Amino acid sequence: MQTTRIGPIELSPPVVLAPMAGITNYPFRSLCRRFGAALFVSEMITARALVEGAQKARKLADFGPDEEPRSLQLYGVDPHYVGEAVRWLVGEGRVDHIDLNFGCPVRKVTRKGGGAAVPVKPRLLESIVSAAVSSAGAVPITIKFRMGIDDNLLTFLETGRIAEAVGCAAITLHARTAAQLYDGQARWAAIAELKQVVTTIPVFGNGDIWAATDALRMIDATGCDGVAIGRGCLGRPWLFRELTDAFAGRESRPGPTFGEVADTMIEHARLLVEWFGAEKTSMLAFRKHAGWYTKGFTSSAKLRDRLMRVGTLDELAETLSGIDRDEPYPENAHLMRRGKRQGTQKVVLPEGYLDDLDDDTPPEDGGDAVSGG
Repeated sequence: MQTTRIGPIELSPPVVLAPMAGITNYPFRSLCRRFGAALFVSEMITARALVEGAQKARKLADFGPDEEPRSLQLYGVDPHYVGEAVRWLVGEGRVDHIDLNFGCPVRKVTRKGGGAAVPVKPRLLESIVSAAVSSAGAVPITIKFRMGIDDNLLTFLETGRIAEAVGCAAITLHARTAAQLYDGQARWAAIAELKQVVTTIPVFGNGDIWAATDALRMIDATGCDGVAIGRGCLGRPWLFRELTDAFAGRESRPGPTFGEVADTMIEHARLLVEWFGAEKTSMLAFRKHAGWYTKGFTSSAKLRDRLMRVGTLDELAETLSGIDRDEPYPENAHLMRRGKRQGTQKVVLPEGYLDDLDDDTPPEDGGDAVSGG
């Protein structure tokens, strides 16, 4: 089986669960881990909030007792706060790996100079990443980013060079621009181009991996060292089992029956309630997952309408009690897109942001990270 290293962490298979806000919390990571091997990264946590002791941020920075290695994604635009957050996380012994987000394309973030806007200013990017690396000790730092703002402002090659030069342990490219959001096809050729430029650390590819065969195709087409899985695993945590089989050269096992999917749904919801301690809020958060889990099954549209109204674990179990538990997994369910909606955008940046690309002054307010990019 192919193996890739991120510092001292060995990945076999070379698969990463990409950070997704509101998704890759401990309950979801725990569920995915049961199906297969990967590096399971937390949802994004804002560096400044961590440093200032915000309760919500520190809860998101918690890991379950069974999690190893403990992988966390950090968001920040100020080298000071990023460095301090990394120093706290490492000093408290909370993490084994930290990823930095420079791919968020959401307007409320880029218009304040955060997320995908940061790589436009290479000196600012370098100072942020350097602050993280210098504060991390033996804990490996990686970064995730997009191709650039749009086709007229591509930054991914320079971003990769900077990451390699300042001591990152690996990088991940989502092969779309910020302007593309999640539209159209990911441009895997950009991953291949980046791999030719960055030669001393692993390059992971991200974008349009909906099935295990897609992961193998990406590695074959681009030469990348591993893959990051985002929307493809939404409502399909068993994708990690399929990936483990594919990288081992084994024939993929059959998908779960509707009954097995329902059992997984109930388990996922129960884990959310136990972890966050509030049934009503947890069930509200679970509703989007319920829609993803049931895509493609018979009469699933009518079922999803009922699932969108469940407020307790008992109501969830009752709603799922009438399904045909023996119904096989839909053959083309993996082709039914999940998560972010399609569509492009004009990326909004702070006024005058492009006037001086050598300016390394941190934005006054980089916004809250709300998307993994």
